[in-house]
Amino acid sequence: MGDYSSLIMIALMVVVFYFLLIRPQRKRQQEQVQMQNSLTPGTRVMTTTGLFATVVGIDADDVILEIAPGVETRWVKAAIGRVLTPVDDAEGVKDDVAVDDGDVVETAEQQGDNQDSTPKKS
Repeated sequence: MGDYSSLIMIALMVVVFYFLLIRPQRKRQQEQVQMQNSLTPGTRVMTTTGLFATVVGIDADDVILEIAPGVETRWVKAAIGRVLTPVDDAEGVKDDVAVDDGDVVETAEQQGDNQDSTPKKS
C-alpha cells in the first residue's frame, strides 16, 4: 500500500508541474511566435533589448527595422519583444503629483536648499 501512495504523490506532482509551469510557458511562447509572424510594415515594435523601432520590411526570418529616419537595421523575428500600440488619448494622462488647494509642494532642489550642506561632526 505504501508503494502506491508514493507513486500517486509523484504522479500528482508531475500533473501540478505541468499545469503550473509547462502549460502556461508553452502558451506564452505560442503567443509570442504568433505576434512575430503577424508583423506588418509600419508597425511600431520594441525589441527584447529595449530598442524602439518601426517595421519597414519583412524577409523570411528577418525583419528590417527603422530606428531613426533613414537608419535601417536587420533583426531576426525572435528579437521582437512586443508590438507597441499607439496612445490616442492624451487627456487620460495625469500629473505625477496632485496638489489640493492650499498645499505647498517643494521640489527636490528646494528641499536641498533648505538643508545644511556642511558636514557635521559627532
